[in-house]
Amino acid sequence: MAMSAMYQTEVPLYGDLLNLVAEVNAEVLTKHSEIKEQLEHTGEIDRLSMERHGAIRLGTAHELSMMRRLFSVMGMHPVGYYDLAPAGVPVHSTAFRAIDAQALNQSPFRVFTSLLRLDLIDDDALKQEASNALANRNIFTDTVVSLIERFEKQGGLTSEEGEQFIKEALETFRWHDKTPVSKELYQRLLAQHGLIADVVGFKGPHINHLTPRTLDIDTVQQGMQEKGMPPKAIIEGPPKRECPILLRQTSFKALEEAVSFKNSEGEYEQGCHTARFGEIEQRGVALTPTGRALYDKLLSQARHQLGATPNEGNAAQYNRILAEVFTAFPDDYQTMHDKELAYFYYQPVDSGIDINNDIANLETGHSEQVAHSRDIVNALIDKGAIRIEPIVYEDFLPVSAAGIFQSNLQQDKQSNYDGKSNQQEFEQALGTNVYDELALYEDIQNRSLEKCLISLGSGR
Repeated sequence: MAMSAMYQTEVPLYGDLLNLVAEVNAEVLTKHSEIKEQLEHTGEIDRLSMERHGAIRLGTAHELSMMRRLFSVMGMHPVGYYDLAPAGVPVHSTAFRAIDAQALNQSPFRVFTSLLRLDLIDDDALKQEASNALANRNIFTDTVVSLIERFEKQGGLTSEEGEQFIKEALETFRWHDKTPVSKELYQRLLAQHGLIADVVGFKGPHINHLTPRTLDIDTVQQGMQEKGMPPKAIIEGPPKRECPILLRQTSFKALEEAVSFKNSEGEYEQGCHTARFGEIEQRGVALTPTGRALYDKLLSQARHQLGATPNEGNAAQYNRILAEVFTAFPDDYQTMHDKELAYFYYQPVDSGIDINNDIANLETGHSEQVAHSRDIVNALIDKGAIRIEPIVYEDFLPVSAAGIFQSNLQQDKQSNYDGKSNQQEFEQALGTNVYDELALYEDIQNRSLEKCLISLGSGR
């Protein structure tokens, strides 16, 4: 919440956005009792008002490695690998977040963290200048590094040290309007790509957006327009559905902010920079590999049918195509469950139904054994002894992330990069392997089923 308060001071429109999202969420919870009950059953309702994701962009392997150590103090770990280069953004990324359901409900904060790929800059001289500029900056305070080292040595921090850690860590993410590079270098970086200029041209990885979670992104999109926060034309992700899947995102357009560029005499000259914006998200159920493959196929089909990059001029046409194409994706939770398209919590219901024979035929205690009893579990669901609730998608979508980034950077000619995806190189810079998000969702689902069956069995 300290970061949210800081960002609200830096970008006042973000406060207006929070108020709009809170109003829409309150209205949804009042009018749709089934959504409120679902959030109560999954434990998400208490976290809704404080849920955020942010995004930062780093320039070097050292910065990424130290950022991993910083987030580890807060119980946040790297989940997933995202290569945005094919979509025209010269970075690869991960998301730092908590990794189990209980921790996520207690601390629903994610930071989408990108590492600039200097190897994709095609101007060797500019590449070297960018590398030199990044080598000359230090984005972490000495105090926060000392506290990180103390945490790693002691296995924790005292309450007083924890407060100091938050204060010092915020300095890494703070906006600085005085840049360490010349205006001339900034302009050449900008000509390569707006994101390259945003990373290399500044003192640190300022938070470029913070994102509250809404329960109705279409209403928020309309409300942004009415309140003078012009939104991007396209809501990224799947179309509007009765049962939301994965992630939908939109944003208000990036602000033009005054900055001062340092010249060769050590003095500053005025300029401007455009990158920081306000974003909103609506999260749906996490999809299995089968469900994700279907989603990717349908999204690709819709974009191919449009025949162009979705934009302001073709937004209505794209939304119509998207809705038509996605009729092939089931829009009720039970069918998604039965076709193994999505992940769910299993929860016991005090139904008064005799389930002794069903329970007697189940072997509980291990995920492998539970999997063999799927037919019996489905029978218990049909009888009303078990209910399913969607496991919310906690992660991101590469195409959507690229769409958000591109819409909030100055226009550039680059639409894709030829460099190969390199997760191994990213993880080497990170200093560890990223978690497989699908494995995490499957583990949460399996654990919930084991706990559910044990509860039903003990009640016989």
